[in-house]
Amino acid sequence: MRALRGWFGAVAFFGVSAASAFAADTCTVAPGGRVVLAADAAEPDVFLWDSRTRLVDYVAGRWDSTRAIFAHTELAEAGTQALVVMCVAGIAHPKVGNGDEDAVGVKVLSGRHRGRYAWVLSSDVHRTKPGNAASAANASKE
Repeated sequence: MRALRGWFGAVAFFGVSAASAFAADTCTVAPGGRVVLAADAAEPDVFLWDSRTRLVDYVAGRWDSTRAIFAHTELAEAGTQALVVMCVAGIAHPKVGNGDEDAVGVKVLSGRHRGRYAWVLSSDVHRTKPGNAASAANASKE
């Protein structure tokens, strides 16, 4: 019985790993990558969503009220550093604009939300060069 549980555990682990590897191949960022969070120049701060489903619904223009949005998000300042934990390619379909976006699961590494896990859009994620997080945040604002 114990061997059977170990076998199922291994199958589950490799299944998740294979799914993550596949998602990483088609996403704009790969799990394990360090990034800086920043939106656009007009609104540089980034919503940290508590679930992927809520992020996707928000992007599609489906939400009940502003109160509902604020109940399920935190606001991260532009330049907040994060680690990519997961990426789901093309799952967010914007109501306005063109092109689908990836939903990116991150662990926040700096700022007041340090240690928090959240979901963000791929357009809010910017790769960093080692030791150069500030320039990545500034580049996203141009």
